[in-house]
Amino acid sequence: MWQVPPFLRQRPHHRMKVVKYLSWLLRALIFAALLWFALKNTDAVTLRFFLGQSWETPLIVALLVFFVFGAILGVMACLSRLFQQRREIASLKRAARAQQDSERIPPQTLA
Repeated sequence: MWQVPPFLRQRPHHRMKVVKYLSWLLRALIFAALLWFALKNTDAVTLRFFLGQSWETPLIVALLVFFVFGAILGVMACLSRLFQQRREIASLKRAARAQQDSERIPPQTLA
């Protein structure tokens, strides 16, 4: 039967430190893999556009440019929904405040 490793039997904050270190290790490995990929793809590519326009650049630069362009398009596609949700949240907060104000019992004066 599988047993919990000793470093995970410790207090919860120790487990969080282990997860934090593993997260940083994974990030470093991903960075190293991407760097290796970039260094292996330095060959020049020619991108041909309309009307005879062309652009010669290393493959990794072309990939980076189009990745950034795609990320910007994705963010812009989400912005309208984000602003709509913010407006809805603000109107719901105003409605909740108005309801809370209307439910308050006015202070009674002593006779």
